[in-house]
Amino acid sequence: MDRFETFSLALFNISRYWNRIAADEMEKYGLKGAHAFYLVTILRHDGEITASQLCELCGKDKADVSRGISKMENCGLLERTGANPYRAKLKLTESGKAAAQAVRQTAATIVDRVGGDLTPENRAVFYETLGSITSNLEKLCKELD
Repeated sequence: MDRFETFSLALFNISRYWNRIAADEMEKYGLKGAHAFYLVTILRHDGEITASQLCELCGKDKADVSRGISKMENCGLLERTGANPYRAKLKLTESGKAAAQAVRQTAATIVDRVGGDLTPENRAVFYETLGSITSNLEKLCKELD
């Protein structure tokens, strides 16, 4: 298999498996797998992040983030402070904080488990390489625009 096929297949499979794990984790909260990243991101910036900023940090469009925020509000995990929905600050409720911390802990456990055979040096190289590839792909896409 050439590098393109190996690279593409690995990324596809990582995404597929991770999305399956996230969906299983979020099901207990009545949410979809994509909401896991929203919860953890909001937890990190609790009370200091808007929907627009969440879009940027998560790399998602406004419609998807808006649906996710509404769903989390309906589930009692999130509230907005402010009148304008896109400028309002997002704040997790106590239930939301507990859910986000549980998701964060589950994710950390899974990352440790699946990367358990990596040495600290290999892990550092892996994340550095992954960051470099991501940055280079972003630059390439900007050039194509």
